[in-house]
Amino acid sequence: MARPDKAAAVAELTEDFKSATATYLTEYRGLTVTSMKALRRSLGADTKYSVVKNTLTKIAAKNAGVEISDDLLAGPSAVAFIKGDAIDAARNLKNFQKENPLLVIKGGIYEGKFVTTAEIMKLADLESREVLLAKLAGAMKGSLAKAARSFDALRIKMEAGAPAAAPVAEAVVEAPAAPAVEETVVTEEAAPAAEAVAEVAAEATDAPVAEATETPAE
Repeated sequence: MARPDKAAAVAELTEDFKSATATYLTEYRGLTVTSMKALRRSLGADTKYSVVKNTLTKIAAKNAGVEISDDLLAGPSAVAFIKGDAIDAARNLKNFQKENPLLVIKGGIYEGKFVTTAEIMKLADLESREVLLAKLAGAMKGSLAKAARSFDALRIKMEAGAPAAAPVAEAVVEAPAAPAVEETVVTEEAAPAAEAVAEVAAEATDAPVAEATETPAE
């Protein structure tokens, strides 16, 4: 490969490392051209699966600030640069390897850190971002519905209890007031008669007392 071509290849690989959300390194020894095409299709449009030269890949990784050990760049190598969901890509690689054992998953870079083959397999067993978001949305929807039912039940309870409380309050207020008003009316009506009786009694008492006093004087 001519020097300008090498420089262009390194620049392209460097950009792939920088823009990828994850990078999985594989060995494709023994895979047919048809199998490679099938692997690319299974990985989806968000993943760039490229056969690379090990020396250029190491230079590009270093330029991108990614550390890759020499043992990962041994043998015929192909790199999957993930632009979409890294978990989906790991799952697709694992599923393809089950049917095509000649594909070797050597390791990779996930969230800026080196991951082993075993760790990539664990990632493959996780639920995808879309599934997790769907579950989260379902849980939030259930919580909101439960809260809405609780508020609605509280509102119904308060509305049902408000009319029943009003008569009780009125009875408590009016019950003591009724006898007081009645007592006041009776007292006012009886006052003139009581005063008349008192005057008659006073007059009747004065007359006999006066007469009793005058009799001995004679």
